[in-house]
Amino acid sequence: MTVVAVLADPPREGHALSALAETSPLSAAEAAELSEAVLRDTVLAVARSGSDLLVNYPTDDQLPDAAVTDTPGAAELRAIVGDTLDSLDDVRFEKQVGSSFDARVGNTVTHLLREEGERSVAVVRPNAPFLTRTLLDGASMQLRSNEAVLGPSTAGRTYYAGFTEPIDFEGAFATPALETLTARTRDVDGDVEFLETQPTIATGTDLLDVVPEIRARVAAERNVPVHTAEVVHDLGLDVVEEDGEPTLVRE
Repeated sequence: MTVVAVLADPPREGHALSALAETSPLSAAEAAELSEAVLRDTVLAVARSGSDLLVNYPTDDQLPDAAVTDTPGAAELRAIVGDTLDSLDDVRFEKQVGSSFDARVGNTVTHLLREEGERSVAVVRPNAPFLTRTLLDGASMQLRSNEAVLGPSTAGRTYYAGFTEPIDFEGAFATPALETLTARTRDVDGDVEFLETQPTIATGTDLLDVVPEIRARVAAERNVPVHTAEVVHDLGLDVVEEDGEPTLVRE
């Protein structure tokens, strides 16, 4: 099985998806609410797949001062995951180690592959609402014959990065991450395979892709990320044409 490490911060107002609140009609509190919803859908997809779920959380010392509360971040994440899944028995929680995102990914992947003897390790962030069990299981299959499997997102980003061998992770997620990770894997003579392209959420522009797909899937009665769809509905988010451009609005 592939270990899927979800690098998750506690979804706190002013910290979670902060750029989204600055570039969309959403407030900081609403951005945090959406962040929590995507986190729930992410851990649900991993738990339903054949992968092993590892929640990789920051210590409070690694959080900005404004994001620290009386409740430890680890406890908040454990409560959210526990409320989402039937049981925490098969979920691992481990603190992140490293001073940057690249370092934290590198330490997690390298430790699991070299020290714990895992066959393959993937890293995701809770920002890809359309991550599914089927997609994760397909990625695990591709990791049997490739050193890296990457999930492309828009603007050269990635929503999934799986490895069977460590690479040089310093600066590996530099923009465009998809190209950088591919180059680092090729530097160690590794083969790279790609998943289907999926949108990720960081700014208001990203919701121009996410919101219409969620609304279309609901209308078609197809599979949707349930928690994310509920928040999109509750917030009344929609995309309309204004001055010839697609625009995110509130109903």
